[in-house]
Amino acid sequence: MHEQLPYSPGLVSGEKGGGANFPGVIRALVLQTTHLAPLLCKLLIFLMAVPKAMHKKWISAALAPALALQAGPLWAQQRAPTTVVACSGTFAKDTSHLKLAMFFDSKNITFTDVEAGEGTKVPASVLFPNDPKRRLEVWWSNITARKDIYLIVIGGESTWAAPGGLRLGQTLEQVEKLNHKPFKLKGFDKDSIATGSDWDGGALATVAGGCKPGVSLRADAKASAEKIGELSADKEYSSSDPEIRATKPTVSEIIIGY
Repeated sequence: MHEQLPYSPGLVSGEKGGGANFPGVIRALVLQTTHLAPLLCKLLIFLMAVPKAMHKKWISAALAPALALQAGPLWAQQRAPTTVVACSGTFAKDTSHLKLAMFFDSKNITFTDVEAGEGTKVPASVLFPNDPKRRLEVWWSNITARKDIYLIVIGGESTWAAPGGLRLGQTLEQVEKLNHKPFKLKGFDKDSIATGSDWDGGALATVAGGCKPGVSLRADAKASAEKIGELSADKEYSSSDPEIRATKPTVSEIIIGY
């Protein structure tokens, strides 16, 4: 996707307008920073005192270091891909594979089969399929047209953040803090995974944009297998339950649905 550095036309050549016909490089600096004000004042005084033909040459030599410091970080920030899922904009309910491809660049997305559990697979769009830390699955309600989000799945080693600040690897206590209170979850399955069942009226129960985040938590590898087995997946527990806390589970998967 084509991206343009803010005010780049003025950085390449002089811009007309603004009353004094000063080169666009000055206007760019004014718009991008405030701490260079003293330097800009001196520059404007200098420009009024020297022939116009010398303006561009002097500015290029004097301000190149400042421009490198200022424009560099802004450019890098503008190009940096987002790693936060919001229930609006690019990830709004009515988005599509095409919109994702336009935003993240078509080379960073593919449409393929993904694991759906119990040995089954479903077709989905996958962002950054070759980068485990940026991988994100988007399942569609309309699979044929590849549009209208059904689920967004954050798993594996992904560093994406879900609405409300949820991230993989968070502890039970950290999730409770985001929810502003304890929540409910089912006991552990055969893979030592417990699934959140109800945010119990907490902050994560009502997320802006209308989506609903959910979590799965994996018991700590050092937790007692016997204790894990006693917490049946058929029963519901509070995250504040001492027996649940004793297993020290952390978020292993985040699912965002509409």
